[in-house]
Amino acid sequence: MKKINWGILSTAKIGREHVIPAIQQSQNGTVAAIASRNTDRANNTAQALGIPVAHGTYGELFTDNSIDAIYNPLPNHLHVSWTLKALEAGKHVLCEKPLGLDSDEVAVLLEESLKYPNLKVMEAFMYRFHPQWIRAKELVQNGSIGELKTIHSVFSYFNRDETNIRNKPNIGGGALMDIGCYCISTARFLTGSEPESVSGMMDLDPDFGIDRKTSGMLNFGEVSATFTCSTQMTPYQRLVAFGTEGRIEIEIPFNAPADKPVHIHLITEEEEQILKIQAANQYTLQAEAFADAIMNDDEVPTPLPDAVNNMKVIDAIVKSSETGSVVSVK
Repeated sequence: MKKINWGILSTAKIGREHVIPAIQQSQNGTVAAIASRNTDRANNTAQALGIPVAHGTYGELFTDNSIDAIYNPLPNHLHVSWTLKALEAGKHVLCEKPLGLDSDEVAVLLEESLKYPNLKVMEAFMYRFHPQWIRAKELVQNGSIGELKTIHSVFSYFNRDETNIRNKPNIGGGALMDIGCYCISTARFLTGSEPESVSGMMDLDPDFGIDRKTSGMLNFGEVSATFTCSTQMTPYQRLVAFGTEGRIEIEIPFNAPADKPVHIHLITEEEEQILKIQAANQYTLQAEAFADAIMNDDEVPTPLPDAVNNMKVIDAIVKSSETGSVVSVK
């Protein structure tokens, strides 16, 4: 079976620690090259991770004819521009979330991507490929908790490093962009629909200017979803979906460990079941699904309209916090 040759755009931490090793473990992909604006950094990272080719500029990676697909883990404000450059160079692109700074920017990427019908672009929401989420959606759809009524999620960590990109507002930092996007995406995934309106409340850090805590409520009509995300709270994550006849609790919804089983709690009036989900690397599964779409010329599992819709909700939550009103999602 042919393998997709991946090129890695930058030596970002998420690539080094998660995505590159995951692609190297995949059945249908290999990491063929990595690029950095610093030649020494590119060479050192390539040597450390066993990547055969290091490029000292991003442009060299794009002109490398051996590369089929680019993984883009650059800071949020560079996602769209460099993804477009990769498309112009004839490369498929898997780009980290969130895909842009706002829905208008992501809509531009969607529109421009139509000029390249033979190239695939996907936002890297890796959680969707983990078996626990496939199982959770099955439980909702088959009525295991009756009629779905509301979803609540929490995602937090503590980071006050002033040099960290997540603490820089002008390049897309803050809790909502970094981790709140997961809470929004999971609610949309479980309901299989888009919210009609949202309300949000953002707590801004007086030094950094980023939202250090954001809470939001999404109105899906018959179903609601609430969440809180924070970059300055004790590390924690959990998601609970409540129905008329039970609830589903996901212990580690967003960054499930690759080497350990995880558990879903299915709780009804009759019993509590703890469903063991075997260990899986969601980054590897994501890379394999994207490579399959390339090789089979299929639509990617999460096409760009999904990314636009997720950003529309983020935009609406920001506007709601600024105006103190409920905001329609259009």
